[in-house]
Amino acid sequence: MTIIIFDFMITTAAIIKRLKQEGNPEILEGRKHFGIEGSAGFGLSQPQIRAIAKEIGKNHQLALELWETGYHEARHIATLIADKKLITDQLMDKWVKDFNSWDIVDGCCSNYFRYSPNAYQKAIEWTKRKKEFEKRAGFSLMCYLACHDKKADDKQFEQFFPYIYNESDDARNFVKKAINWAIRQIGKRNVRLCKKAIKLAKEIKAKDDPASRWVASGALRELEKYLKEGKIKVDERK
Repeated sequence: MTIIIFDFMITTAAIIKRLKQEGNPEILEGRKHFGIEGSAGFGLSQPQIRAIAKEIGKNHQLALELWETGYHEARHIATLIADKKLITDQLMDKWVKDFNSWDIVDGCCSNYFRYSPNAYQKAIEWTKRKKEFEKRAGFSLMCYLACHDKKADDKQFEQFFPYIYNESDDARNFVKKAINWAIRQIGKRNVRLCKKAIKLAKEIKAKDDPASRWVASGALRELEKYLKEGKIKVDERK
């Protein structure tokens, strides 16, 4: 792998030039195997993308410009260098409309959107979207909040349950996978939430449509196993 170090002013044009130079057509082609086909790109691995973002450092204006290029890797970098203090509802709503692949959805939710003070509200709001990747964003954001917001209480996640239940019959691949993932990640936070997530999964399974059965079955297998084997912590907070 060729490493090209920036030795000049870092601009959007310079970054795109570097992405073109470091791109690998085999990586670009390989993305199709994972269902990533929605945007133009150059073929860089995630370690390459993260290394470039680290070299750039936080630069909010550059993040906005990179996102607007529409290039796959440029948008990943944008989510990594955007200033978390400058996140706004308007920016989130603008970017979510541009989502065109599951990995951009998840990368943006993980690297950036979860830091918004309105992240919980946005997660709920986006579950009602019609477009597949916009809707996935709501459930993906639930997952990353469940994984990373260690200070949140159970009720903040229980408020997601009606929306998870209501949308569980969405058979689109990238939606149903995110719904299943949300149930599992919420359930893994502690024993109390695990038991409630299992109850939710059973209620979803009882809807008895193919998508809901798929969503619920995977969640039940994992959470019941984790609970039985004692892999989920007991949170003493009330």
